[in-house]
Amino acid sequence: MPLPVPKLLRIISGGQTGADRAALDFAIEQKIPHGGWCPKGRKAEDGPIASRYRLRETLSARYSQRTEWNVRDSDGTVVFSLKPRLVGGSARTNVFAHSLGKPVMHLSRKIDGEFAVERQVRFLREHKIRTLNIAGPRASEEREVYEFVREILTRAFGSP
Repeated sequence: MPLPVPKLLRIISGGQTGADRAALDFAIEQKIPHGGWCPKGRKAEDGPIASRYRLRETLSARYSQRTEWNVRDSDGTVVFSLKPRLVGGSARTNVFAHSLGKPVMHLSRKIDGEFAVERQVRFLREHKIRTLNIAGPRASEEREVYEFVREILTRAFGSP
């Protein structure tokens, strides 16, 4: 019997290509309120982040400030990746969550595969997550991470 999925009040993310944009696009299509922090100048690898994403700019253009503030302002974070090991900003997200005492879970397509949805739902229920921060690699690091995030969110919360 499938687990009931908790109702999210909000999805936040940093607006970078890849995992972040997948989460924000999903929230917009599902009419789930969204937001989060992005670097000053709405900086992303493909240019300024579009205004359709309701993000607030940090005081700094550094990605790490946006990452830390999104972890801080959420009830918990899910870091998605295709690979089994987190690197770069995704690894820093995990470090920020631990240092701030926030729940964090890594979902890897390679490790979690068909159990990713169940793991995510259990995490949300166990930690009573209402504002979920979603993070992960940018598109240039893991080309198919956008599709992985969309697939898991759609299976967990319904199709757009």
